[in-house]
Amino acid sequence: MASRSRALCGLLVVALLLGGCSSGEPETAASAKGTVNIDIHGWIGYEAQAAVLAYLLEHELGYKVNKRTAKEDQSWKDFETGKVDVIVESWGHNDLKKEYIEEKKVALSAGLTGNKGVIGWYVPEWMAKKYPDITDYRNLNKYASLFRTEKTGNAGQVLDGDPTFVTNDEALVKNLKLNYRVVYSGSEAALIKAAQAATKNRTPLLMYFYEPQWLFSKVKLVKVALPPYAVGCDADPATVACDYPPYLLDKIVSRRFAERGGQAYELVRNFTWTNDDQNAVAADMVNEKLSAEDAAERWVQENKIVWKDWIPR
Repeated sequence: MASRSRALCGLLVVALLLGGCSSGEPETAASAKGTVNIDIHGWIGYEAQAAVLAYLLEHELGYKVNKRTAKEDQSWKDFETGKVDVIVESWGHNDLKKEYIEEKKVALSAGLTGNKGVIGWYVPEWMAKKYPDITDYRNLNKYASLFRTEKTGNAGQVLDGDPTFVTNDEALVKNLKLNYRVVYSGSEAALIKAAQAATKNRTPLLMYFYEPQWLFSKVKLVKVALPPYAVGCDADPATVACDYPPYLLDKIVSRRFAERGGQAYELVRNFTWTNDDQNAVAADMVNEKLSAEDAAERWVQENKIVWKDWIPR
């Protein structure tokens, strides 16, 4: 009877220990299968990329993913607080990299995404056909009256997106001596709506825009030639008078996540795809009205050959 009691007590101790392992402190990215905090920035290509990573983290590796909508600068600040583990697509931001990677050492690059980024000024294709020289910045002043709006008075309008996006446009207008004013639409969605309306209604539009972007498969836009980019021509934000550089987009993670994130960090580091891959997921979200999760699931199901080598072994 005594030996049976000792055995029961032993089983009870084991059960309590196991219970403590599964129901103690909340899971974190530092645990074997914990939580990964991914911030979502304000363009649909980013959201598409985050959705695919989140789907694989959850369904292939068993992690929980928390998504938070945030401005880019806020995400970088929160590498210090631990509120964010991953920025899935970063466009340059050399100033932030210097502060948080080099100086504070709370973040690091987790490698390239595979996407090739382009930022520039665009007009609808119909304008380029009607005014063939309009795509040379040196001729823009001649056409400034076409782009006047209530917000710009006698100047033409350059329509930008969210003011927190990477942009040199105010400096470009000033330093290239263009009779234009930059107006911020506030979002990528507003830029897309403007491009669609300008194409459908044949109304003039000069806008800041970028690739990768699903819209180029639906709306024909032509890039304006700004003075060619040369290394260092944009070093001083106040004196920029050249085109945007080509961007090799990368992933940024907190140093804590890189050191303790285990397989989740390995997956983020291994992730690499193309502009076409990103645009396919984004297009499903917009044109097929799929949720980000459903669009990601469709892409994952159809592209195992692409992502199978991302999964840690």
